[in-house]
Amino acid sequence: MRAFLVVVLFLELLFAVEVKIKDEVNVVGVRENYLTGYGIVVGLHGTGDGTTTKFTLLSIANMLKKMGINISPSSVKTKNAAAVIVTAKLPPFAKSGMVVDVTVSSLGDAKDIGNGVLIRTPLFGPDKKIYAFAQGPVSTGGGFSESNRGGGVRKNYTTTGIIPNGAIIERDLPFSFDSLPYVTLTLKNPDFDLARSIADRINAHFRSPLAKALDSATVRVQFMRGMERVRFVSQILDLNVQSANLPTIVIYERTGTVIMSGDIKIDTPVYVSHGNIYVSVQKEPLVSQPPPLSGGKTVKSEEVKTTIKEENGRIFAIKSPSLRDLVQALNDLGVSPRDLIAIIEAIKRAGKIHAKILIM
Repeated sequence: MRAFLVVVLFLELLFAVEVKIKDEVNVVGVRENYLTGYGIVVGLHGTGDGTTTKFTLLSIANMLKKMGINISPSSVKTKNAAAVIVTAKLPPFAKSGMVVDVTVSSLGDAKDIGNGVLIRTPLFGPDKKIYAFAQGPVSTGGGFSESNRGGGVRKNYTTTGIIPNGAIIERDLPFSFDSLPYVTLTLKNPDFDLARSIADRINAHFRSPLAKALDSATVRVQFMRGMERVRFVSQILDLNVQSANLPTIVIYERTGTVIMSGDIKIDTPVYVSHGNIYVSVQKEPLVSQPPPLSGGKTVKSEEVKTTIKEENGRIFAIKSPSLRDLVQALNDLGVSPRDLIAIIEAIKRAGKIHAKILIM
C-alpha cells in the first residue's frame, strides 16, 4: 500500500492585488519550444533492455553499421543498453552554441538507466528539423532499484534521468523580433477586466493610445517611435496592474497535497456518500519436508492470500458555505488524501464549488 501525506494549505489573499504585467501575460513569439529525439543509452550494468525488445537490438545494429561493423540484429545479445526518448526545451531566442538540459526516459523494459551514457542523439523540432544534439552521462538523482524473490526496494524513478547541459543547440530559431509590426500580449488567465486594465495602464504610462484590448485574452501594443524595442517591451512588462485574485484549488495527486487560495464558497446543502475498498495481499512461506530416509529434498514455496474489504459508504451533509470548514470536518473524520481529492472534484463537477481547480 502506498502511503500519502496530506498537506492542506489555505492562502487567504485579498480579492485584488497589484502584480507586474509580466506575471499575467505571455509575449507572442517569445516562448519555449519542445525538442524530441530517439537515442541509445549504453554502459548499463545489466539493467538495460532485454533481448525481447526488438527495436533496441535493431538500433544497436544500425549504430554499429554506421561505425563500419556489420552485424545482424538477431546476433545482438546485450543487456547493457537501453532505447530512450530524449526531450528538451529550446528557450526563446536560442542561438547556436547554447546548451540546455535534457530529460532521458526509457522506452523499453530497462530497469535502470542511471550512470549510463547517452550516445549522440539528434533532437528534432515540430518542423522535423534538427535543432540540437544531446550526449552525456545520465543521472537519476541518486535513485536505485533492487529486487529479489522476497521483494524489492526502490528510490525515485530509475527509468527517467537528466543530463544537465546535455544538449548543444546547432540551429538558430527562425524568429526575428525586429520584424514584428507590434507586440501581442496574451493573458495566462483570460479576463476582460484584466485585459482592459493592462491596456489602460500601458496607455497611461506612455501617454499615448498604443495598447488595445482585442478580447479577454489578447492585448495588442504598437511600438513607440524613437524607442528601442527591447527597452520598450521591458518597460511594458515591468508595469504594475491591479489583478483580481480568483479563488483557486491546486491538487497535486502524487503527494496528496491540496492548496486553496481565496475565499472559496460552496452552494449548500450538499450531500456526499463515499466508500472505500481495501485490498490486502499477504505472502506466507511454506516448507514441504520429505519423510525420513526417503531421499527427497526439502522444497520451499509461498502461499499468497488476497483479502478484499469494502467499507460501507457514509452519507454526510455539507451545511457550511466555506470549503475550509468542509476540509476540517473531513480531516476530523479521518478521510484519506485520495478520498479528499475525489470529494472535492465531485462537488466541483456538481457545480457547487465556486473556484478554479488545477490538477498537477
